[in-house]
Amino acid sequence: MIPIGAHTEGVDPLGEMVDRDADLVQIFLGDPQSWKAPPPRTDAAALVASTATIYVHAPYLMNPASGNNRIRIPSRKTMAAAAKAAEAIGAAGLIVHGGHVEDDEELAVGFERWRKALDTFDSAVPILIENTAGGGNAVARELANYGPLWEHIGDRNVGVALDTCHAWSGGADLASAVATLRSLTGRVDLVHCNDSRDPHDSRRDRHTNLGTGMIPTELLVEVVKEAGAPVVVETPGDATAHTADIAWLRQHLSPP
Repeated sequence: MIPIGAHTEGVDPLGEMVDRDADLVQIFLGDPQSWKAPPPRTDAAALVASTATIYVHAPYLMNPASGNNRIRIPSRKTMAAAAKAAEAIGAAGLIVHGGHVEDDEELAVGFERWRKALDTFDSAVPILIENTAGGGNAVARELANYGPLWEHIGDRNVGVALDTCHAWSGGADLASAVATLRSLTGRVDLVHCNDSRDPHDSRRDRHTNLGTGMIPTELLVEVVKEAGAPVVVETPGDATAHTADIAWLRQHLSPP
């Protein structure tokens, strides 16, 4: 069976997994709107010893592709610090948004900046680059951009996180999204299975609970089946809502 979990507050990752009947969990290790390095966790040894599958989402402020060095350089330092903190808890991956270049720049410079960012640190935790929903100058909104991006960074410890809401809202063909990414990178390491409050190609990143949004159920389910990768639901609500989303996905993945 495909392991399924949810993004939680991260105060008690192991307890939050149990509360949601989840197979794994995704958390922030610090303030998602801050450049500060995550504080050491007092439960780090317990998390490592538990062998639980934990993914870490990097802060939203990061943009390693930015042409503004006041954003690009802190983004590199923050990614390195987040990777170190993720390694300390035995995380399975660090999810980082692809970011964007400036309006007057060629997209290709963003791929080069990603390479330079990854060259500034070493990490045993793979960096999973997530597709984004909006921005014509975004590195990873169009799934085709993973091709030239991987030409620059594919030999590093990197992977792919496919977000269904982002892909839908960004105008991608969800029916072929997994095949496209595999043809360009050879992999899909994690799926963020989220429904969308908005229509296809809206460029709006507004997640909603599974089966309640505008993405056809069969598309959501087929993406998860085809990817065969671990799944995180990043949907609204508390443990009860996440439990329902996880149960919904398990039910739709089960053979009739």
